[in-house]
Amino acid sequence: MPQESHSLISPPVFSRGSDRDLDLDSVLQELPMSNFQVEISCSGAEVAHFLDKYPLLPGIILIEQGQFLGMISRRRLLEFFIRPHGQELFTQATLGVLYSYARTAILLLPGTTSILTGLQQTLRRSPELLAEPIVIQTAANTYQLLDIHDLNIAAWQIQGIETQVRYERSQAQMIQNDKMIRLGRLVDGVVHEILDPLSFIWGNLTYIFNYSQDLLKLIAEYDKELPQISEEINNVKEEIEFDFLEKDLSKALASIRTGAERLKKLVTGLQNFCYIDEVHPKPVDLHACIDSVILLNKSKLKGEIEIIKTYGKLPPIYCFRGQLNQVLMNIFSQAVDSLLNQSVRQKFYQEYTNPADKARIKITTKIISLEATQADAPDSRWVCVCIADNGAGMSQESQKQLMESFALEKWADKETSLAMSYRIIAARHGGKLNFRSQLGIGTEFEILLPLL
Repeated sequence: MPQESHSLISPPVFSRGSDRDLDLDSVLQELPMSNFQVEISCSGAEVAHFLDKYPLLPGIILIEQGQFLGMISRRRLLEFFIRPHGQELFTQATLGVLYSYARTAILLLPGTTSILTGLQQTLRRSPELLAEPIVIQTAANTYQLLDIHDLNIAAWQIQGIETQVRYERSQAQMIQNDKMIRLGRLVDGVVHEILDPLSFIWGNLTYIFNYSQDLLKLIAEYDKELPQISEEINNVKEEIEFDFLEKDLSKALASIRTGAERLKKLVTGLQNFCYIDEVHPKPVDLHACIDSVILLNKSKLKGEIEIIKTYGKLPPIYCFRGQLNQVLMNIFSQAVDSLLNQSVRQKFYQEYTNPADKARIKITTKIISLEATQADAPDSRWVCVCIADNGAGMSQESQKQLMESFALEKWADKETSLAMSYRIIAARHGGKLNFRSQLGIGTEFEILLPLL
């Protein structure tokens, strides 16, 4: 091919890309690219020299009076060259004429596009365009070409890293699950050890109360039959404060009964919460699960948070009780922590703020019907658990981050308690976890479980 006038064209510039290792957040502008801009008034003969000299050059960026016009790949130029009379036309015609014949749809992406997203965009192209380079806009008027081969290599590396990360996270999750199972068994054993002596106390309290009343009745009869009591007996009565003992004994036994009852409820709630799930779901009293979670958080409430329960009539729900308990604990703890933080701020700034309503968490359960997506399908019935607080609410940024953690592709990246809760509800139970929040009003989480 003739090589005259090729000195008027600036030689291509190849960038090596970023020096840092690629990861899941790497973008297209970190990859090696080429920048070879040519005015459309130049002829094919003028660029032939550069195509021969730089075999790795994927194509040409076409500009018209300094403005981006389009791109012709090396592959398209070679296909055009081998056509009948193509060599003559290639050497004599301008690039503008060649572009009118060899023009194809181009993929133009910003340099800030992630590598995996860029790969997805390329795979959506027509099969005949899969080998075409991608035009990357790295600045306002700066365009470069990215070879699809370099993109594939980078994507394979990142997908390998992602697979390794997912594997490590799954291994960590398996270890965590094993720890939780062992902890559940340990707690279950401790609960049994507490329940056994507690049962002795609870079972004997009734007898002790009856025995004490019988003894007091016997002493009263002795007092009636023996009006003249010896000095020694009077001294003993004064020493033991018999009059006070007679009045306080029943109160002391009643306090012991109340304490034993509270301890029994707490231990039973802990036993229910640490339930170890089996392979298949079992019918569960959902209200008992909620009550157990509230009881275990009672020490955190400190009388500052009001709990309002509005329970509907629910049938037993088939679910994994241990995992569902964890979801309820995560959401309830989120509401409690939000209200406690708000209470601390209000106490700190109470001189400058108006008195606020009492902090409260409202828990509502009911059965609802959702319209079917298909016309011939019946409406579905769901169990709805709503946990709402009147806290400060979440900002738009916090809500966006929470929604991103719910996304399937983010499960391996953001293992938050609420993201794990979403996975348990959606993946394990086929349900839905929705939330609504507004600054200054509060946050509401809604758990929907299908009613089988």
